[in-house]
Amino acid sequence: MTGKDVPGLEAARHAIPAGTKINVTFLGNEDLDMRVSAAKAVRDLGFVPVPHISARRLQSQDQLEEFLGRLQEVGATEHVFAVGGDPAEPEGPYADSLSVIRTGLLQKYGVREVSIAGYPEGHPDIEADVLWRHLEDKSASLKEQGLDAVILTQFAFDTDPVLAWISGVRDRGIDTQVRIGTPGPAGIKRLLGFARRFGIGANAMIVKKYGFSLTNLMGTAGPDTFVTDLAALLAEPAREGGYGNVKLHFYTFGGLLATSEWANDYLAAQA
Repeated sequence: MTGKDVPGLEAARHAIPAGTKINVTFLGNEDLDMRVSAAKAVRDLGFVPVPHISARRLQSQDQLEEFLGRLQEVGATEHVFAVGGDPAEPEGPYADSLSVIRTGLLQKYGVREVSIAGYPEGHPDIEADVLWRHLEDKSASLKEQGLDAVILTQFAFDTDPVLAWISGVRDRGIDTQVRIGTPGPAGIKRLLGFARRFGIGANAMIVKKYGFSLTNLMGTAGPDTFVTDLAALLAEPAREGGYGNVKLHFYTFGGLLATSEWANDYLAAQA
């Protein structure tokens, strides 16, 4: 959710299990008060806030500490998501999320678990070897500091690169929980727009596997096929030792309520 989505969260609260982790974004067009108010609302409604810390948007250490301090005041620092952020040039001293992690400031403000980013289909502006090195370095730094870690991935339409990437994570000795980014139900045009923005593969073959067609963009699409196929593949003994602890993280492009209702309906259908 964004700082503006508190009314949407209130409308969806009945459909979301208590204790669910809900990420709160760090957007350039929102201010400190909005981010903190959103994190507080998540907690007040019985969920677990996971505020984003956008490294490249932070202008100083003081700004980082002010943000963490305000979050701590509303009980929203136990879980955070440290991410590099969008600006091409850092606005302050932190070039990437690793720089924030290495400050040692997170524990000072009560952080216990840090989510870090994973990119099963790569990143449009960062080479693959750099992504892998940073994932290893961030995992090692969090372990050294005694902080729990979660790898939260960019959303995907295709199970093949997801499985290959999880194997790569495990082959590097990283046994952290992985949460695979999954688009909640949304308009097809909207989904493809986000895919283009974030460099996600969306060619005809992939989207057909996901469950919609590039020739019919007027409808909506949900992740039924993707989730079902991913679960089946993860259960296969195709990789020695298995794939470890893998869960889902939903990107609510179609709204919090629509995603929550889809998840409940999907679970009911599996029962």
